[in-house]
Amino acid sequence: MIHYDLVCENGHCFDGWFAGIAAFEQQSEAGLIACPVCESQHVQRQIMKPAIAAKDSPVCETAPARGDMPMLAGAKTPGAKAFVETIRELRRKVEANADYVGKEFASEARKIHYEEAEPRSIYGEATLDDAKSLLEEGVEVHPLPVLPEEKN
Repeated sequence: MIHYDLVCENGHCFDGWFAGIAAFEQQSEAGLIACPVCESQHVQRQIMKPAIAAKDSPVCETAPARGDMPMLAGAKTPGAKAFVETIRELRRKVEANADYVGKEFASEARKIHYEEAEPRSIYGEATLDDAKSLLEEGVEVHPLPVLPEEKN
């Protein structure tokens, strides 16, 4: 594995781990790498100094488990409160104007897409694999961000 410092076209810096330079380039060309701040897919590697591990130190540290990571980063940054409130308002509008279909989201979305069910706005739960399959089939889906209070 190789660690790269990355920067998007808007100057946002972040990091990523890849199997090697070829893996980075392949994922970048396929549009699979996006800035976590602005979602730009125009990402480049930054010049980095090599990290040389000491003889008795581990080569890499264990990353935190996904469940231990905050869902909305930068909660203490200026504008974060307004950002979270905007997401909260978006969720309220979706919940007020769409039918909750729970874990049947992928199935219901397909039925609507293939005109086997009446067209309507829905929201619910889907696995990442289900969402990818829906997108590959041409079914338009969008994730709703998880709010801090939903994480607890």
